[in-house]
Amino acid sequence: MFRMLCLFLLLPFLASGQQTFSIQGTVYQGSEPLPLVHVYLKGTPLGGTSNENGDFVIDHVPEGNYTLLASYSGFKSYQQHIRVAGDNLLIPIRLEEAALLDEVVVSGTMKAVSKLESPVPVEVYSASFFRQNPTPNVFEALQTINGVRPQINCSVCNTGDIHINGLEGPYTLVLIDGMPIVSGLSTVYGLTGIPSSLIEQVEIVKGPASSLYGSEAVGGLINVITKKSENANLVFADSYLTDWGELNLDVGFKTRVGETSRMLFGANYFNYSNPIDNNGDNFTDLALQDRLSLFQKWDFDRSANRVLSLAGRFYYEDRWGGEMQWTPKYRGGSEIYGESIRTARYELIGKYQLPVREHMMFQFSYSDHDQNSAYGNSFYLARQRIGFGQLTWDFASPGNDWLFGLTGRYSYYNDNTPVTRQAEQVFVPSIFAQDEISLGTRQKLLLGIRHDYDRRHGSIFTPRLAYKYASEANDIIRFNAGTGFRVVNLFAEEHAALTGSREVVIEEQLDPERSYNVNLNYLRKFYTRSGVLIGLDASAWYTYFTNAILPDYDTNPNQVIYRNLNGFSTSKGLSINLDAMFLGNFRALLGATVQDVSQQGNGVRIERFFTENYSGTWSLSYKNFKHHFAVDYTGNLYGPMRLPLLGELDPRMPESPIWSIQNVQFTFNGLSHFEFYAGIKNLLDWTPNRGNPFIIARAEDPFDREVQFDESGNAIATPNNPYALTFDPTYVYAPNQGRRLFFGVRYRVD
Repeated sequence: MFRMLCLFLLLPFLASGQQTFSIQGTVYQGSEPLPLVHVYLKGTPLGGTSNENGDFVIDHVPEGNYTLLASYSGFKSYQQHIRVAGDNLLIPIRLEEAALLDEVVVSGTMKAVSKLESPVPVEVYSASFFRQNPTPNVFEALQTINGVRPQINCSVCNTGDIHINGLEGPYTLVLIDGMPIVSGLSTVYGLTGIPSSLIEQVEIVKGPASSLYGSEAVGGLINVITKKSENANLVFADSYLTDWGELNLDVGFKTRVGETSRMLFGANYFNYSNPIDNNGDNFTDLALQDRLSLFQKWDFDRSANRVLSLAGRFYYEDRWGGEMQWTPKYRGGSEIYGESIRTARYELIGKYQLPVREHMMFQFSYSDHDQNSAYGNSFYLARQRIGFGQLTWDFASPGNDWLFGLTGRYSYYNDNTPVTRQAEQVFVPSIFAQDEISLGTRQKLLLGIRHDYDRRHGSIFTPRLAYKYASEANDIIRFNAGTGFRVVNLFAEEHAALTGSREVVIEEQLDPERSYNVNLNYLRKFYTRSGVLIGLDASAWYTYFTNAILPDYDTNPNQVIYRNLNGFSTSKGLSINLDAMFLGNFRALLGATVQDVSQQGNGVRIERFFTENYSGTWSLSYKNFKHHFAVDYTGNLYGPMRLPLLGELDPRMPESPIWSIQNVQFTFNGLSHFEFYAGIKNLLDWTPNRGNPFIIARAEDPFDREVQFDESGNAIATPNNPYALTFDPTYVYAPNQGRRLFFGVRYRVD
């Protein structure tokens, strides 16, 4: 390595003593010359940029063999092996446009189709997008995606969920390779166990998708697609360290086993063991974590290119947050307060294409989630198993593209709460059908319906309609309408039911939630002669909920009450994404969302908790190809959101202020196989304690020993409790972790 570095640094001086030549040519896009294209020789400092006529010159090139590269944002990379010997070279270069909006997606219709062809709007984010702001898991990686917000649900243990268009995490279905195995317990605790280094791409569908994916896909879905072995590096490693003491390590490799199988292995380890209390409340600002995730994926070669793949993942995490003097010996006791969560989980995912003439695919998944948690002196011990099988038949006829499916979902759940008197076992069979109808060359109509049978609630039908129109000017208009439903497990999905001193009250037998949604999407792609490539993606939506199950913090400050809403709840809004590439080395992704999420019951309209009225995200990237470095500036901004107070005397703000998390990263990739990166997270050092006297209520008395109550169970104002509060860590809307530096190294062998 040292010798290679010396050779790299001495190359210009060695070249000065021998005969050199020039490489020149013109860069074209079709028949038009393309300016501002970076053309260089791989592994050397030699290169140039094409002028306004597309011409480039690379001078002082010593004799030898080289790889000529040409890079321009929005176009596929160009690579050609050349030999320089005895004369100058004249090389024309033709670049092919990379379809900015034409990725292959599967989430919208459960079939691999072009994003532009899909009648269902799907947002796609590649692995390179997530490298602009490195994170140890999928939960944090989604923070710069428009309309998607990772929500911290507890100031102590820092668990959270994903909000889409203002709807809480349980309304979002998270898939791994198309399989719905992140649900129930893992809605809150399992998202942190998916290492971002194994991501091939993430697909996001906003709005109900229950007609294909069943319960839980009410607000939208997130499909995390893991790397295929043929797309992964032979060996890869990625590790970074922050000045808070966080260590993240990703390693993996791929190999061929025998003549008919390929294996991809990945491991992620994350550790944070440095208690920090910057806001002075004697509670950890960030929960301490020790996490290991192992992943293995097998792809098998079969005749006629039929698919067979198996993947497995094991995940273990031990996390705790609480008073700074807490140690494991206090776990479950009432002397020192701490929240300790130990999670063990394993998953199995498989895909098998049947050996028949028709295109029939069988997919299955199984997950086992074991959780041992202590919230102060209260234990929450839970076990969940989910098995899922799906058989699909995909075929085409003139003007129609059909998809039929049979699914079965088995779930087992048991915990130690009084609500769960015995283990619950439920099997839900389903059948669905979908027809994508071509109405000429520019129009498509998709019709779908699904029937689920749940013995607790009977038959549930979820229809779906989608329409797509594409004009000659590359305008695409999509209209989608559909319904959704959700069956709730409060203790598995609602963290508020577990933490703090609020009593959980379930007033009635809870019926499934139902939703009705319409969505209008407009997509346009622009390309200018000056080399600017622009993608515009705008959506407007309206969702109406019946039987909504929402935590009621208002009726009694000492309780969290669950009931079916006697009324309705709505989510409506507008979002815009703008993706621009220009100057050959600059890319900007900007997003903005305006929304109104509210509920109305007994004639009273109120805004939902933890729902911002507007938000924005951005990702700005600059690449200097000649000097092998890049700069990425990412961030988000959120408007005020309503927060739960403990009574009229609570001095904390009833609404959050406008807040923003911003990050910057610098990357150098001038050495073979290595990439170095460093930066700052949370540049503004924003934490939610700004403007608030405290975040955790009664942090000095977490077991409420000094709280006095009246006959109705309400806290009374006393000299040592002037605000009449009880211990409550659920007033949180942003991470408590402030500014921090990070440094990392990536190593790859292709």
